[in-house]
Amino acid sequence: TFSDCIISTNIVPDEILNIQDIIKNWSADEFDLILTTGGTGFAPRDITPEATKPLLDKECPGIVVAMISSSLQITPMAMLSRPAAGIRNKTLIVNLPGSPKGAKENLQSIISTIPHAISLIQQNKDKN
Repeated sequence: TFSDCIISTNIVPDEILNIQDIIKNWSADEFDLILTTGGTGFAPRDITPEATKPLLDKECPGIVVAMISSSLQITPMAMLSRPAAGIRNKTLIVNLPGSPKGAKENLQSIISTIPHAISLIQQNKDKN
């Protein structure tokens, strides 16, 4: 469940280093989950996956497949999304689309698995 959540938000420019700085800081602070919104499309300034992927210790392709598969049932435009998902340190990171509707739909497609994913990541945390 998400009952004991600390929520932090930040709006950053569509620049790789700005995005990476936030991801690095929040994952170093051991946030359990980082959700980014925007920058996953085909436009020249859509660089969130390129900023995210080099920082990941492990990619989570199943999360990406689930989001795109779910979205394709709603719109063929979902094939134009390029999200990334993975683990950095002990933090799950997921790139969501920038449109509020798309972000909500994508999050709804994976939300039921997030607590279990975080639990698995925390098990690894206890071993280190």
